[in-house]
Amino acid sequence: MIYKNIEHGFPPVIDKDSEILILGSFPSVKSREENFFYMHPNNRFYPMLEKVFGESFCTPKIDEKITLLKKYHIALYDIVESCDIVDSKDNQISNVKITDVKQLIENTHIMKIILNGKKSFDLFTHNFSDLDIKCYYLPSTSSANARVRLDQLTDIFKRILND
Repeated sequence: MIYKNIEHGFPPVIDKDSEILILGSFPSVKSREENFFYMHPNNRFYPMLEKVFGESFCTPKIDEKITLLKKYHIALYDIVESCDIVDSKDNQISNVKITDVKQLIENTHIMKIILNGKKSFDLFTHNFSDLDIKCYYLPSTSSANARVRLDQLTDIFKRILND
């Protein structure tokens, strides 16, 4: 299905104590239905965080996810504020309105930005090359990225956290 000029639809998870911002590309159809990040049951984002931190990020309760994210000073949002998109396919995103990342991180302690997936990385580097914050590429946690296994994602994420 083609979605035209669709808005992101839900707010970022971020507060003044946030130190790490993880930016995806744009919410999947399932995430837009659930009004929260990485909600497709096959996405490996929360299983990855669960392996890294040893806490129950895979809880179905959004408020519990938010509590854990804030506990570890992790902020979540997406680089695309609105767009045209076919289903949930990053390679079918067009007519893009970019999130104002500089405004998003104002009044926070963001020291690292992790770009979840190639589309997020490409759009971010194209639009915010002047931002003086450490930025890292994380292969997409989407199940569509079967080339990278969960243990590999976990290892990459741990290296980023320790850098």
